[in-house]
Amino acid sequence: MKVLMHSCCGPCSAAVIKVLREEGHDLTGYWYNLNIHPYKEYEARLNAYKEYAKLVNLEIVVEDYYGLREFTKNVIDRLDTRCEYCYRSRLEHVVKYAKENNYDAFTTTLLISPYQKHELIIKVCEELESEYGIKFLYKDFRPYFREGQSMFRETGLYMQKYCGCIFSEEERYLKK
Repeated sequence: MKVLMHSCCGPCSAAVIKVLREEGHDLTGYWYNLNIHPYKEYEARLNAYKEYAKLVNLEIVVEDYYGLREFTKNVIDRLDTRCEYCYRSRLEHVVKYAKENNYDAFTTTLLISPYQKHELIIKVCEELESEYGIKFLYKDFRPYFREGQSMFRETGLYMQKYCGCIFSEEERYLKK
């Protein structure tokens, strides 16, 4: 199956790429992450993702858009529910691209992280599947999380310490 995979970052992509290729899918990565802040963090993640894609011979599409103003404008009055906006805004770009470019299905590396809201990601993807008429390829990749992190760590490429948005970075430090 020809699959467009939204990639949130290189580390979360590693095991997902491996699993989907082992299943025989024709895979293309898609970068669109307006949630990653500050800019130097965005740049480091994007560069690491591009380098990893070269290492594993993954064709990628990069929508290089640092969306600080758009993202913060759309979540500032709903910080407690910001994740739904974040997932939907990114994944809708993926689905539109997949539909316009004749992919059979879409998926996301967000499904590997034990730190993401798994059921909410599924809900958003199923709604987009219904709205756009393109198959959502669901797989619970969370059992592969540590393996993927280890695989990526071996490359020596940049690995982040939080999900991406500036608010999650704040939460990371406030929890300590």
